[in-house]
Amino acid sequence: MHDKKDVLDQGPFFHGTKAELKIGDALEPQHLSNYQDKKSNYIYFTATLEAAKWGAELAASQAKERIYIVEPVGDFENDPNLTDKRFPGNPTRSYRSQSPLKIIAELGTWERHSDEEINHMLSSLKSLREQGKAIILD
Repeated sequence: MHDKKDVLDQGPFFHGTKAELKIGDALEPQHLSNYQDKKSNYIYFTATLEAAKWGAELAASQAKERIYIVEPVGDFENDPNLTDKRFPGNPTRSYRSQSPLKIIAELGTWERHSDEEINHMLSSLKSLREQGKAIILD
């Protein structure tokens, strides 16, 4: 965890999802994960629009994709699912927190990945699950 004097990232921070929320609402841990069949101990967020787009596009729902600009209200840490495994050094600027994230705005428009890119990613994730390699450290 970081100390307030030793900030990991200045942001701005984004959270991609299909949940319909309002400015001022809080995103909190202990809700069903978009990526596994259990409640998540953390709320995940990123400082890159690219990672937030994937979060919205891959979320398990048929609802509208949304990207919120969020503000962490407590301590946060690098997301070990990305920084320890696939992207050492955290180039995706991906984080997680056990404290809520306050929604401060919603991005009105953003460019989606192509259907081909999204389908390829979904297929890759399905393959990892089938191989037992889609483990999320939570």
